[in-house]
Amino acid sequence: MSEKLDVIIFGASGFTGKYTVFEAVTVLQNYRWGIAGRSREKLEIVLKDMGAKAQKNLKDIPIIIADVENEASLLAMANRCRVLVNCCGPYRFFGEPVVRACLEAGTHHVDVSGEPQYMETMQLKYNKQAQERKVYIISACGFDSIPADIGIIFIEKNFDGVVNSVECYLRSYSKGGSTGGARIHYGTWESAVYGLAHSNELRAIRSKLYSEKLPKFHPVLKHRPLIFRSEIVNNICLPFPGSDRSVVMRSQRFLYEHDHKRPVQMHAYVTFKSWITAVLVALLAVSFGLLTKFSFGRQLLLKYPKFFSLGFASREGPSEANMERTHFSFIMRANGWSNSDRLVEPTDQYADPPSKTLTVKVSGTNPGYGATCVALLSTAVTILKESEKMPGSGGVLPPGAAFAKTSLISELEKYEHGIKFEILANK
Repeated sequence: MSEKLDVIIFGASGFTGKYTVFEAVTVLQNYRWGIAGRSREKLEIVLKDMGAKAQKNLKDIPIIIADVENEASLLAMANRCRVLVNCCGPYRFFGEPVVRACLEAGTHHVDVSGEPQYMETMQLKYNKQAQERKVYIISACGFDSIPADIGIIFIEKNFDGVVNSVECYLRSYSKGGSTGGARIHYGTWESAVYGLAHSNELRAIRSKLYSEKLPKFHPVLKHRPLIFRSEIVNNICLPFPGSDRSVVMRSQRFLYEHDHKRPVQMHAYVTFKSWITAVLVALLAVSFGLLTKFSFGRQLLLKYPKFFSLGFASREGPSEANMERTHFSFIMRANGWSNSDRLVEPTDQYADPPSKTLTVKVSGTNPGYGATCVALLSTAVTILKESEKMPGSGGVLPPGAAFAKTSLISELEKYEHGIKFEILANK
């Protein structure tokens, strides 16, 4: 049998996969890695194109043929590596067979899913088996939801007290001219369509996953109005529709149950410069949500992504120039109490309102296909380097729970398309 690799990138000929290969040239330079997918010809083209882009000869990178419809090929692939980086989505359709193969092979698994139903179903079905097999299965290791989930870990490490709540504000902007084209690829759009269409499944999944509710902590972090101007970022804001909050709350529940730590409350918002833009986006979001509830509406959304997203999504995906001009920042404002006010038990309630704040910024470039790919590979590297600092011996976990005690933040900050964490204000 061929020598076991440290990492295999599965789905490497897809849109996210090929840029993960590009970032692997740097992030995995000290590791043995390979790529996998259905077509050798397409995989060879990816190695040639991404090698030219990175100015590296990648012809000796191993190629593994694997197909989600062929379980034997998935198991053979999983047996070839220590960590499988899964770029083959939508995960609702293609993720579970890969997870099963990794569990059988005893191979760790990371992916960039932003699909709560998939992530929580995997936890419900396979968490015990993952613990028994000493395997980590970790989703949301990209733009959804590393900045938010690891951002709160960064906040708690620097708060010097007890955090009650965090409000998170996402800003995405273009430098050096108008992007004038798609921002996301069709695969991401497809995941969003099916995720929202089946969002009603979450209640039943969570009722099985969590037999007990978390205790309520005071003061409760209230939802802001649907559209509002935030004094924190001085922009017009809407609720952020991504999976960040659900991922963060899974991590916070885990840390409460396993580390006896008071859970942090969190709400996430997306920012706009004008009321007009925010209102238009809100109307588009309502239309999108309604269409996902009907088969005919979903067909329209999937057939005409560019039209229904106002050019934000397309089958071709964004150009490299557009991706490189796109920047993002999460401004995260935490409220809580100083160490001098710390209570004995995490379930104790404070009599006084929060008296301390910390504001941090989590930022980067090319969120969808640069920072996401670096983050995904960085989680794989962290498992290889620091599994002894991760909880237990395995499990199906969100990134905040999995990497809270590791040096993932330092790993993320190393690279051109990495993610930067900084403190803006500490009062």
